[in-house]
Amino acid sequence: MNATAGTTSKVTATEAALSRIAKILAKDDGNNTALRISVEGGGCSGFSYNFDLVAETNDDDFVIEGHDGKIVVDEISLVYMGGSEIDFVDDLMGQSFQVNNPNAVASCGCGTSFSI
Repeated sequence: MNATAGTTSKVTATEAALSRIAKILAKDDGNNTALRISVEGGGCSGFSYNFDLVAETNDDDFVIEGHDGKIVVDEISLVYMGGSEIDFVDDLMGQSFQVNNPNAVASCGCGTSFSI
């Protein structure tokens, strides 16, 4: 599944997120081609997001591309992330990728743990 420049009904990404990923990949060793976001059980609220640079994608990955950045989400994580927007925030609190997930009914202060 492919999406261009963060436009899809499943998961979207802001220009800021895709541009930041492009900068990270440009500084990388050259092997990695995308940022993989996955959901795993655990964390203080029940589920947590993992962010990993990866060299390869799987055939069933959901792909968002644009602004020279690429995000991939596996099919199982997509169930928990449907309707989410991935953003990159640079503010007084620091820099971070954030997942604005409409399915999350609670989250913790770290921003990477949530419950449904």
